[in-house]
Amino acid sequence: MFSWGYFLQQSMNGIILGCIYALLALGMTVVYGILRLINFAHGSLITVGAFFVYFIFFRAGLSLPASVFLVLGFGGLMGLVLDTIAYRKLRGGPEVALLITSLGFYTFVENFMKMVVSPQPYAFKTPPYLSIMYKTQFLTFRSIDVFIIVSSIIIMLIFHLFVKKSKMGIAMRAVAENLEIARLMGIEVNRVISLTFVLGSAIAAFTGFLWGAKYGQISYDMGFLTGVKAFVAVVVGGVGSIPGAMLGGFVLGLAEILSIAFLPTRFAEYRDGIVFAILIVVLLLRPAGIMGVKEEVRV
Repeated sequence: MFSWGYFLQQSMNGIILGCIYALLALGMTVVYGILRLINFAHGSLITVGAFFVYFIFFRAGLSLPASVFLVLGFGGLMGLVLDTIAYRKLRGGPEVALLITSLGFYTFVENFMKMVVSPQPYAFKTPPYLSIMYKTQFLTFRSIDVFIIVSSIIIMLIFHLFVKKSKMGIAMRAVAENLEIARLMGIEVNRVISLTFVLGSAIAAFTGFLWGAKYGQISYDMGFLTGVKAFVAVVVGGVGSIPGAMLGGFVLGLAEILSIAFLPTRFAEYRDGIVFAILIVVLLLRPAGIMGVKEEVRV
């Protein structure tokens, strides 16, 4: 029997998961918009960020605000290193070279984390002030849920304003439109691309903390499928569209949770398949994505 209370509860769970997908999609869409790169290495930063917070907050005893600040900086540094070492010398070459490099970087990080932290999952204990339970007539949620939603909205809004209003944001859009013309116009393309990686990677590392705090468990291989789903959100929302990436994240989060909630129990194990089924349907009906626009192929 259908229950509005149950529907609202599961919708909220879907929105929270959608916030995580949307934050990851945010970083992936700007990188893809500039380099036409499906950056699978983006998923590794989720893992690195989650374990970074685990060790400095739970093991070293730093405060949560300090841990969050440091994980943002660490994620940004990882993005800068990734761009400088792995991608910069490959620009202008075959796009498949960048793709293979991103897969190689993810594989390296995953196996390195497996060797350092062990293959077993770690319990990520949410701090007491983020575990406070609230109950209303229709909803039950914790303070971490509110934190995820509020922080996600703030990050998305700041990022959107940065890209639309700031000088560097305008340069990022110019490089995404046409890299060579942007270079001829005097834009420091390498600097813009590096900043793009820094911002996207910082958000990804922070998202790793959100994932651990929400679901209470982290592991060395947590980033791959989550990163792939984030790129699916990019495609569903519209490649190159920042609002589209956000929308795609929420669509996938809601679809994944609501399908588990309302489909028969035996379908629960197919939640990942449902996500990719949505991708196929969107590509068939609207190849450019929900908010995407058809673009000319670069020659």
